[in-house]
Amino acid sequence: MSTATVRIPKQKRDVLKIVASLEKREMKEILSDLIDEYIDRHRETLDLLSKPEWVELISKGRHEVIQGVRGKSLDELDSLSQTDC
Repeated sequence: MSTATVRIPKQKRDVLKIVASLEKREMKEILSDLIDEYIDRHRETLDLLSKPEWVELISKGRHEVIQGVRGKSLDELDSLSQTDC
């Protein structure tokens, strides 16, 4: 495993040391868990952005919002999905 240096403000570092001590864990273990949680929370976004067709749709939708194009209500979307079945 490779290493990285992370600068943590003193106050946060001190609190992290206290938590690690109370939990009888190493700080690097806690930080590794936090990084895993962060990656998991963003995995769906990373998956979507890895698909060019989704990036294109997102970009198109963003431009429509900027131009003030009226979107569909949830009721309209629901009725469209029911007719597709």
